[in-house]
Amino acid sequence: MNIVRFAPSPTGNVHIGNIRTVIFDWLFARNTKGKFLLRIEDTDKERSTKEAVDKLLECMEWLGLDYDDEIFYQSSQEEAHRNAARRLLKEKRAYYPNIENLDLPKPIIFRIPWNSEKCSNVRIVENVELNISPDKLFAISQDGVKFSHLNEKGKAIENFSTLAGCRKLKLFGSDDNLIFELENHIKEILNDNKSFTFSGCKKITYERREVFFNDIIKGELSKPLDSMKDFVILRSDETPVFHLANVCDDITQKVTHIIRGDEHVENTYKHIFLFDAMNYPIPKYAHMPMIVNQSGKPYSKRDGDAFVGDFKEKGYLPDALFNYLSLLGWSPGDNREKMTRKEMIDFFSLDRVKSSPAQFDIVKLQNMNSLYMAELEDSRFLEMASKEASKQGWGDSVDKGLFEKAAMLMKTRTKIISQVSDWKYFFFDNSPLFDKGAEYSLSSNSFPYDDKALKKVFKDETFVKAIASFKNNLEKQQLNSSECFETVIRNTEKQYSLSEGKLNQPLRMALTGSTSGANLVDTMSILGRERICTRIEKLLASS
Repeated sequence: MNIVRFAPSPTGNVHIGNIRTVIFDWLFARNTKGKFLLRIEDTDKERSTKEAVDKLLECMEWLGLDYDDEIFYQSSQEEAHRNAARRLLKEKRAYYPNIENLDLPKPIIFRIPWNSEKCSNVRIVENVELNISPDKLFAISQDGVKFSHLNEKGKAIENFSTLAGCRKLKLFGSDDNLIFELENHIKEILNDNKSFTFSGCKKITYERREVFFNDIIKGELSKPLDSMKDFVILRSDETPVFHLANVCDDITQKVTHIIRGDEHVENTYKHIFLFDAMNYPIPKYAHMPMIVNQSGKPYSKRDGDAFVGDFKEKGYLPDALFNYLSLLGWSPGDNREKMTRKEMIDFFSLDRVKSSPAQFDIVKLQNMNSLYMAELEDSRFLEMASKEASKQGWGDSVDKGLFEKAAMLMKTRTKIISQVSDWKYFFFDNSPLFDKGAEYSLSSNSFPYDDKALKKVFKDETFVKAIASFKNNLEKQQLNSSECFETVIRNTEKQYSLSEGKLNQPLRMALTGSTSGANLVDTMSILGRERICTRIEKLLASS
């Protein structure tokens, strides 16, 4: 059975990058009929608060991300982590650093194994020859190999590598004489903690090996061992480090696949050795590409809404956000975008996840949300719109019947529910459109207007005259119907030799302060003849 886990460190708001990883974990588990586990990595006592955990769980519940088994809290495993570190120490897979004050507590350091070739994820790459600086000391101990090689310009570059990174190392003096051969001293270095230092050295040679793994998304990835260092797994205060705790918990939970952000690739090289040292099959890895902004840089709060709670607060629907994030880096193999939860489960596979960064596009998300909004039951949409208008501070003051009419008209044009603020022209007749001294705010009983668009539309005197005539012609009518409004508009266009539809934009601007909206005649039907004429009269008077 495939087992995946989501292992966040809850310290506050949940970023969309993290929740996208959860979605992919969840889809993979459901597609393969495996398990999706939730592990809370709460060892940071100061930051991992109950509020942070509750916020995470609330986000997951809102998005419909259910998990299998009980929540696994990492803090409950600390003694197991310490025992694992002590076991590695006893097996000489880890060691204490050299500290002069023997009374001070010491951390435990994991050693990249000298005989790394026994790990199936390590291979020989090449033989290396480096010129080193004779002015710098060459030092070797259980901690590793320290030297300074000379680059092409002759500049000394300091290097520090784990012992395993320099297998078959040989050190040569200024006259090319062999000074030191690591293979002859490795036992006393590892077992007796012996160290060596040399000066005036000219050259080293060694066998380069690398650790590698086949990433399901990125393909084969590798790292030379001579670019790695041994690393702390248990701090001097006996608190486990992320690397140890993470691997131990994966073993305890029997995780088979690890899906996480590509910022963890460097950690994976270390974790491969820990899994191997603990005799556990190395899980399969899939590192997700990051989410980026329009400039190709990591998407953050500076670019707009970045946390799940932001989108929920703005009125995005959970199914829409889930759908959009699931397609941010993955596709089912065709051009479809809107998919049901079942379709996503059925079609999901990690080998169709793109390895390149995924660009976040708020317009596409809004368009996706509008598709889900349009499918809502009318009663549900009305409830959401009414609640949002009240939250904005003006909804409680409008006629409920009129609000329902406007909501039903605007439903298919609403991308996010916070856009109910754009409906205010249906309910309020006050606006800076008519009174340039008036002020507009989200909560005020008035509606805004687009000053730039207004000037553009009415710079043509023909439109000003046509709108005035439209008002006069409409006042003569006894009917208050869409057919009546349509007829008067078309007749006025003929009166001024305007092509059909040419008067729509100026009229919309005069009545709503905007150049876009629902069908003009339907909008006029809700406003009514008297309010239409009053608004046009006010606009002409203020021009």
